[in-house]
This record gives sequence, C-alpha cells and structure tokens, in this order.
Amino acid sequence: MTIDSMQDIFNLMAARKKPFWEVILEADMEERQVTREESMAKMLVVWQAMKDASDTYTGTRHRVSGLVGGDGMKMRQYAKRGHAMSGGYVSDVIAEALSMAESNACMRRIVAAPTAGACGVLPAVLLPLSKYAEYEELNQHQILEALYVASGIGSVIAYKAGIAGASGGCQAEIGTASAMAAGALVALRGGSGKQIGDAVAMALKNLMGLICDPVAGLVEVPCVKRNVIGAVNAVSAADMALAGIKSRIPVDEVIDAMGEVGRRLPVEFRETAWGGLAVSPTGLKIKENLHSKKKQA
Repeated sequence: MTIDSMQDIFNLMAARKKPFWEVILEADMEERQVTREESMAKMLVVWQAMKDASDTYTGTRHRVSGLVGGDGMKMRQYAKRGHAMSGGYVSDVIAEALSMAESNACMRRIVAAPTAGACGVLPAVLLPLSKYAEYEELNQHQILEALYVASGIGSVIAYKAGIAGASGGCQAEIGTASAMAAGALVALRGGSGKQIGDAVAMALKNLMGLICDPVAGLVEVPCVKRNVIGAVNAVSAADMALAGIKSRIPVDEVIDAMGEVGRRLPVEFRETAWGGLAVSPTGLKIKENLHSKKKQA
C-alpha cells in the first residue's frame, strides 16, 4: 500500500469504505508485517508514554542552562486559580504543552510527535480531554484511533515536505505537530476525511514560514513556548474545520508549499543558531554565559 499524499488516504477511504484511522492502521500492518493487535499494542505504548510523561511532571526540574523549567507548573496553577483568559480546556492545553516540552528539555522520557522539539503539541490537545464532561464518553480505543490519524498526517508531511527544523525550519516541526493534532481532534469529534484535510491545511498555513532559531543552539528558547502556539493553533484549526470552514488551498498543495518554503529558508533560519532570536543581543549574551560556565567546569 502506497500512501504518498493526503489524497491517497482519501482515495483509500472511499475505495475501502473505511475511516481515516483504519487506512493508516492497515498501512502500518502491511509495512511492518504485524497483526492488527500488534499494531494497536504499539500505539497503546505511545499513548501510555504520553500519559506517563504528563503524570510525572512536577515542575521542579530545571535545565542545566537555566533557561527552562517550572513554567508548566506556573501555568497549571494559574489556570486552577481561574485567572486564565483562555480558561477551561484551552488553559489546560497550554499548561500541558509547556509541561511536555519542558520534560523534553530536562531529558525526561517523551514521545517525538513528530520530533522531540515538538513533542508537546499532540499530547497537549489529547490529554486534557478526559477532564471535561463533553468528552467523558471518549474511550481509549478512540484516542488510539486519533493517534493513527495523527501518524498518517505526519507521515505524509514527512514524505512530501520534511519534519526537521534543520531542513525546513520550525514550520516543519511545530507546524507538522500542529497539523497532526488538528487532524486528530477533528477525527475525535467525528469529522469527515475532508474536514481532517481542511484542519491540516489551515494549521500548516497558519505557521508557514516559521523559522528555527534556537538560542545558543539549544532546543529550549523559543522552542518550548512554540509548542503552546502549535497546540492552540491546532484547536483553532480543528474548530474551524468542524464548523464547515474550508481551506481555499487543498491540503496537499499546502504541504507542497510548506516544503518549498522550507527549502528556500536561508541557512541562518534552519536550526543553525546563526539568525533570528539566536543572534539577538540577549540571545548572544546567553550563549556567551553558557560557554563561560562550560569552561569553568
């Protein structure tokens, strides 16, 4: 089974009369030569790892650089006090995205979805759902179905455009993660394949051109907070698609455009720390201080 585009998935959905997630499940079974049960068992491991990473986050760990740590807990406490302007589900999404991305920076176990630097986006939109009454009927199997949808989207983007910041900028990492999360949410809410495609297209368009400019070359600043933007963008794109709002540019064309933009980005904006925030006065000072600490050590 060859899946090189979102349209390939839509065609298979129509030909086999199966939902998006099951087309991806069958593709996995064929590619890895595993049974349905084995495929789903592996996806369950992924989901459990996301839950474990969230459950073990305490906010007490800080990166040795001093740039990352504790912000996820600050956001959780702020949301609990009822002060957040976003409120409810979106506040929890923000807190979860920060927590998961911090866990990555602090060398905790996370799920690269699709990359470690973008690990907070997908779990951020899925994990908080269990807290809200309107989603209480969701079961574990439905979450796994959503993860298959996300993996199928990520696979297509990786093939057509790329998912690495070093080759395509942060649009390739946070942008792809946001698209995966948007599609997963639409699937969970019973959206059609076309609506999944529209959500993916809108999520990618909103972040197209986002550069990768890590301060001091570390996946910390601005990476952690960009997970928040990717997650909230995913929620917005999913809601627009479910409302019947369509992407004027077809999803595969958006992915192709993203790939072209990534290839045309100057090398300074592709994870080299030679441009953007990395060479701001404060960014350079942070880099200098970190290098001084290393020499002293």
